[in-house]
Amino acid sequence: MIGAPGRHGGYAWLGIPYADPPEGALRWRAPRALAPRSGTHKALSFGSPCPQFANFLGGDESVPPGTLVGDENCLFLNVYSPALAPDQLPSRQRRLPVMLWIYGGGNTIGTSSFYDGSALATRENVIVATVNYRLGPLGWLRHAALRKGSDPIDASGNFGTLDLILALEWVRTNIASFGGDPDNITLFGESAGGWNVLSLLTSPLTRGLFHRAISQSGVTWSATPAEAENFWDASEPGSRQSSGELLLKLLQSDGTAVDREAAKQTLARWSKSETAQYLRGKSVEEIYTAYGKFKSIPLVFRDGTVLPSAPLAQQLEAPNGIHPVPLILGTNRNEERIFLFLDPEYVRWWFWYYPKLRDPQRYYRNAAYMTRIWKAIAVDEVAHSLARHRPGSVFAYRFDWDEEPRISGADLPEMLGASHGFEIPFVFGHWYMGSEGAQLFTPENAEGREALSATMMSYWAEFARNGDPARGSRGDAIRWTAWEPGADHFAILDTPAGGGVSMARSTQSIASVVSDILADSSFDDTRERCHALNVVWRWARLKFPADAYRSIADGLCSDFPLQPTPGTRPPSD
Repeated sequence: MIGAPGRHGGYAWLGIPYADPPEGALRWRAPRALAPRSGTHKALSFGSPCPQFANFLGGDESVPPGTLVGDENCLFLNVYSPALAPDQLPSRQRRLPVMLWIYGGGNTIGTSSFYDGSALATRENVIVATVNYRLGPLGWLRHAALRKGSDPIDASGNFGTLDLILALEWVRTNIASFGGDPDNITLFGESAGGWNVLSLLTSPLTRGLFHRAISQSGVTWSATPAEAENFWDASEPGSRQSSGELLLKLLQSDGTAVDREAAKQTLARWSKSETAQYLRGKSVEEIYTAYGKFKSIPLVFRDGTVLPSAPLAQQLEAPNGIHPVPLILGTNRNEERIFLFLDPEYVRWWFWYYPKLRDPQRYYRNAAYMTRIWKAIAVDEVAHSLARHRPGSVFAYRFDWDEEPRISGADLPEMLGASHGFEIPFVFGHWYMGSEGAQLFTPENAEGREALSATMMSYWAEFARNGDPARGSRGDAIRWTAWEPGADHFAILDTPAGGGVSMARSTQSIASVVSDILADSSFDDTRERCHALNVVWRWARLKFPADAYRSIADGLCSDFPLQPTPGTRPPSD
C-alpha cells in the first residue's frame, strides 16, 4: 500500500476501504468485509464522507451549511504513523500503541478527513487511525420490513455501530503492517464519538477488539425498539424521527399518499417485502429530504444482539456491564455555551459579525445547568459506579482552557469558555477546527495552548501505552490518579496561566441539579424553571423518570407537560 508524508510529519495512508459499499441491496445491512485484493493500493486521498447535511462543525466545509453531501460508498479509514522505514517496522513487543479515533457530530454529521492524526502519531510515537461510519437514517434505522429474512445482526438497526466494529476488526487484522500493536488498541472519540465508544464498551461483538477507551464529552442515551420504529402517536410511542415516521413522510412527499392517515393505510396494505423494496429504492436525496435537516440524533438501539437490551446508562454502571478495559471519561467546563452561542434565541448577531447576548443571566444560567447535567451523566455517575467494581482503572478529567481572543469587543473567553469540542485540537496537536474555529487560536494564546496540548497528548499516549495516564509519556506531568471516592478524583486540564494541571474533587448528580433548579431565584417565571427541569428529564430519563419529575416539581409544572422527544438532541433552554 502506498502512502504519503503526513501533514505534520510521519506518514499517512488515506482513504483505505474497509468494507464493501453499503448501497443497493447492502443498504441497511451490516457492513461486509472486503474480499482480499491483489496488487498495490494507492492510499493518497481521503474517501468520500458518508451522506449528511454539510456543517462547519466537523463536517464538509466546501459547500454552504445544509447542503446534502457525501456518498453511500463511504466506509474508509486513514492511518497515520511516525516516520518508520519499511525495513524498520517494529515487531512483536516493540510494536506501537494504536489509537482509533471516532469523530463526533451527533451521529448525523462528521468525516474522518477533518481530523489529522499525523502530529499525535509523530510526537507520541503511536499509530493513529480515523474512520468513517454511516450517519443519520442510513446509520441507525430499525423497521420490521428490513428485518424480514435477516439474521439478528443485520436486523439490529445499529448499522453505524456495526461499521465501527468492522473497522476495529480491520485494524486488528492489518495494523501490524504499519508498525502497530493489534493487542494494544485504544478507542477514543468526542461527543457522538465518545458516545459510540461507550456503546462499543457494552457490545458482545467487541470483546477482545480493543484494550483501552477514552470518551470525551460522550453521552449515555439509547433507544428502545419501539422508539426506533413506532409512530409517534402509537400506544407505545416512537420517536418523531422513527423509521415509521420516515416512511410516512416519504409516502407523502412522493405523492403515494395525500396525508398522514392515507400513508398509514398504504403501509397497512403492503407486505414487508414491498415496504423494504420501497425503502431501498429511494434515493439518498429523497431519504434525507424526508428526514429533515439538523433535527435528530439517531440513538443507538437496544437490540439485544449488537448492543444489550438494557439501557446504555444502566449497562455502563453494572458490575459486569462493560468490557474490563481501562477507561478515561471527561467533559469540558462550559460544554453547553457553544450551542447557546449559535442559537438566535440567546445571541443576536449585529451585521453578521458582532455577537451580543440577549439575556446574559439566562444564557450563563442555562448553560451552567446543562453542563452540570452533562458531567453528571457522562462522567461522575458512571465513574462513581465503575470505580467501586474496578478500582484503579477509571480516570476522569475536566478541560478548562478559555483563553480565546476578544474579537471586536466580544468577550469570547466568557461567552464560550471551555466549550464543547474545544479540547479536540489539544489532543491532536494542531489547531485546525474548521474555518470558524480558526479564529480561536492566535499568537497571543499560542504559548499556553501549545504547552497544554503537549501535556494532553502525553497523557493520552501514555494511557494508550499502559492503561494509565500517570505522569504522561515523558514522566514530567502532574500525576493523574484514578477515580477514588473521597479523594481528588479528576484532573483539571488548563494552561499554566489558568492554574495549570491539577487533581480536584467535585461531583455533579442529577439530584443536585434538580434541587438547585427548584431553589434558583434567578428564574423569572414558572415556564423558564419548568423548561430547565424538562431538559434534565430528557437528558436523564432513566434516573429522573416522569413521575419523579412531577413529584419533585410538586405540581409546579402541571401546566407545562413533559415533551417526549426521544431521538432528538435535548434543547438547551
